Amino acid sequence: MKKQLKIIILLVTLISCVGCTSYVKEGNKNIIYEETGQTITANILCKPSNEDLYNLYEEHDDKLKVSLSDLPECSKFTPGSLKYESLWESIFVKPLAWIIIKIGNLVKNYGFAVIIVTIILRSLMIPITKKSAMQQENMKKAQPELAKIENKYKNKQDSESMMAKSQEMMMIYKKYNINPISGCLLGFIQLPLFFAFLEAINRVPVIFEGYFLPFINSIKFKMPLGMTPLVGITKGYYIYILLILIIFATTYYSFRQTMSNQGNNEQANQMKFMMNFMLIIIAIASLSLPTAIALYWITNSAYGIIQIWLTKKLSERRK
Repeated sequence: MKKQLKIIILLVTLISCVGCTSYVKEGNKNIIYEETGQTITANILCKPSNEDLYNLYEEHDDKLKVSLSDLPECSKFTPGSLKYESLWESIFVKPLAWIIIKIGNLVKNYGFAVIIVTIILRSLMIPITKKSAMQQENMKKAQPELAKIENKYKNKQDSESMMAKSQEMMMIYKKYNINPISGCLLGFIQLPLFFAFLEAINRVPVIFEGYFLPFINSIKFKMPLGMTPLVGITKGYYIYILLILIIFATTYYSFRQTMSNQGNNEQANQMKFMMNFMLIIIAIASLSLPTAIALYWITNSAYGIIQIWLTKKLSERRK
């Protein structure tokens, strides 16, 4: 089982690292669009329409993967528009970018388009997320018996005891129909999706040129989709403090839901430490991620929270 898990992790890592976003550099220094704090992407998929941003790209045209003159308008972009040589781009990034553009044109807001696409993708994964949620419920039922096994072998570290412990735990897993790999499947699927969203947003100017709340009069509350919270806060856009708090709250509650099914054994304590560590990393990383990807993260986390809550309620009604 551990071998299968390692293979899955390796495959996801390899897929995610092929055809990743590249950035425009001046020497060893990335070129930053000062208005939003976003690093300029060298392999964009279509032309910028914002004049300042277009001029910045034009200034570094020789460092782009495809010259500005050869790029399509974002409104005319299709998954087959450019021939970047990457399976990752062909399967994930370009189709996702095209869908976001089309929905954005339909609803006249690319921030809402990101939210809608996130909900659609999570809805398509309902069979997997439902199975994952049921695995968590089964794990919760099995915790008392698993805790007994942990206590039984608490002070035994020899190979024979470890093998016996593993066999007894496998029997419990079988009894409660628990498949640890199946329980982690959702996470493995969401990892490439997160990177695909990040790349689609970074590589499609029409997405990060827009605003999430364009109908608000004050520029400080419009929330540019390409702006990072760190730049927003330094410019006095204090709504980004609220955005970071929402990211932290939804991530924390999502992790807390997962931890509530882990019991109090040593493995649960280790998992709790890892979750807290990841929470800190995500909170720090959110400072440098554009608003559009923050919308994806919040929507994705909120969807998972609601789905797990509904699964638990339905499970309780059946008892």
